[in-house]
Amino acid sequence: MSRLEFTDAEFNTVLRNAQEFYHSLHRVRCPYFRADVQFNNEGLEHLRRKVWNRGRSRSDQFMRLKYLWVVPAILQFSGTVQGIWHGHQRIRRHRHGRWEEIFSPATFYEFVAVTEGRRFKIIVKQSSDQQMVFWSLIPFWRQSEQGRRLIHDGNPAED
Repeated sequence: MSRLEFTDAEFNTVLRNAQEFYHSLHRVRCPYFRADVQFNNEGLEHLRRKVWNRGRSRSDQFMRLKYLWVVPAILQFSGTVQGIWHGHQRIRRHRHGRWEEIFSPATFYEFVAVTEGRRFKIIVKQSSDQQMVFWSLIPFWRQSEQGRRLIHDGNPAED
């Protein structure tokens, strides 16, 4: 079996363990922000879906959920940030009997760390209400055409 092949039972186990672990987290103190990073349902949903109506591939979900346990430790020791991206986020809300999307300013902070021989990128989102929220985990698992390992590089709001 290659590294990204897994059974339905393995996927369900990783998903269940990740959900239990994630719900046990509430906040983690990050030295870079000198504030707490919150763990709400939005972060867990983003690991499973790129946008509200489009899920990630099972292999993408599997890799992100499998390594979710590294997030608190990386945030607790991150004194520097490797990237900052300013943009807008889509927010769905129910208003006047229908769903609508609005755009709200957001800042995304990228923390890159190596732990147990693996490289990870952690994204923390700061919304217009100034609250820091865990947004995403991107494992270092893609390869270029030359066979070099790559960390995903793109729009952190969608990664």
